Amino acid sequence: MRKIKFADGEYYHLYNRGVDKRRIFSDTQDYERFLISMDLLNDQNDGLMTDWKDFKRNHPRAELSDFPLVKKKRKRLIKFIFYCLNPNHYHLVVQQLAEKGVEKFMHKLGTSYTNYFNTKNKRTGSLLQGKFKAVHIKSNAKLLYLSAYVNMNHFIHGYRIKEWKYSSLLDYLGKRNSGLCNKGVILGQFRNNADYKKYLHENAFYLKERKDEEKYLLE
Repeated sequence: MRKIKFADGEYYHLYNRGVDKRRIFSDTQDYERFLISMDLLNDQNDGLMTDWKDFKRNHPRAELSDFPLVKKKRKRLIKFIFYCLNPNHYHLVVQQLAEKGVEKFMHKLGTSYTNYFNTKNKRTGSLLQGKFKAVHIKSNAKLLYLSAYVNMNHFIHGYRIKEWKYSSLLDYLGKRNSGLCNKGVILGQFRNNADYKKYLHENAFYLKERKDEEKYLLE
């Protein structure tokens, strides 16, 4: 049983990594599949992932924004605030919208992606290291701090790509509008994207130096 209790309207930092620290994203297809799953599985109803596969099969060049069912009114389980996908782990910061929304969504996401990855790579067994980890974000200061940690996580872990596209960083810098994240709770506290970028960079180098203290940073 989890010690943490998920409540509607509250913010949570969710994260997990590959079993034995293995890679869980091997190529562009894997990253994009996970991102599509984040969007389509965020619904109290089921079936959108199957509909997307059928649509993609008939429209191989289609993007997610072309998928008509995405535009329908859905009952979302959670609200994404920011995220980062790295080769062997991921970070999601979300707000729960429906009762047990976090647990229901994360179960669907983990099951769906593991089945996809195992089928693609002809493997069996667990892909992720047990149940997802969760931390309740109890203050605005912590939420802001985590926005720097997660949006700059690729840099903090020493990867050379500065503006990692498999994170919410480009959305927060105003260089992309994927529509996946609700940025207002963070960007509303800054004058503009440039002001927030300055905040990110001021904190990213400090966080990179403390990378080995990650357990402390997450609690």
